Amino acid sequence: FGTKVRVIGFWMEIIKRYFLDYSALSCNFTINLGKGDVHLHSDCQESDWNVALIDTGLPAMTGARIKKIENYIDSDNFMVTYGDGVADINIAELVRFHQSHGKIGTVTGVYPISRFGEMLTEGAKVTRFAEKPKMHGLEGAISGGFFVFKRDVFKYLRPEDGCILEGKPLENLSSDGELMVYPHEGFWQCLDTFREKQLLDEMWNSGQAKWKVWT
Repeated sequence: FGTKVRVIGFWMEIIKRYFLDYSALSCNFTINLGKGDVHLHSDCQESDWNVALIDTGLPAMTGARIKKIENYIDSDNFMVTYGDGVADINIAELVRFHQSHGKIGTVTGVYPISRFGEMLTEGAKVTRFAEKPKMHGLEGAISGGFFVFKRDVFKYLRPEDGCILEGKPLENLSSDGELMVYPHEGFWQCLDTFREKQLLDEMWNSGQAKWKVWT
C-alpha cells in the first residue's frame, strides 16, 4: 500500500518529534559528541518504511484531511483509520475483502455493547436491569473507523476544512452503490472518555490487551 501517511492536526510537534527521534529511541547507538555522527547498532523492526507526516491544519475535518493528502498517496488503494479506537481486526482479510468486491470504499462494521445498562420498569420500579446485548447482522453494525479506499474516493472529497468524511462523502458513496461493509465481530473499543482510557490502560497493564495482535 506504499508510503505510510500520518495526517497531523493535534499535537503536531510531538508527533513529528517522535518520528524524527524514532531510530535513536528504538535502537542502541554510538554518537560522536563532537561531530554529532550517530551509528546505529541494530536495525529497527520498521526499517525501510517511508512515513510522510502531513500537517493539514487544526480546523480540518476528517474528509478535508484525507483530500489534502491526495498527492502523497502513491498506490491504487489505501487505508484510513482514526487515532481513537483499537481493535483486533485482521487487516489482511479486510484488504482481501476490499479487493474482492471492486467498489470504491470499504468500511469496517463493528458491534459495540452500549456503555449503559438496559432497564425495564413498571412505574418507578425497576423490574429488570442488564447490560444491553449486542446486535448481530449488518443492520446492527456501526462504523469501526477502519477503511480501505480506491483513489476514486478523492472525487467525493473537498479540501475545505468543513468536509466531514462521515457526512456527504460516505453518504454519496453509499447512494452510488460504491460502499461495502466488512463485518468484524471481534474486539473493538473506542477511546472517547476518561473512563474508556482507564479501561484500556487496565487491559494493557494486565496483559489482556486484545488489540495487541503483533509479537
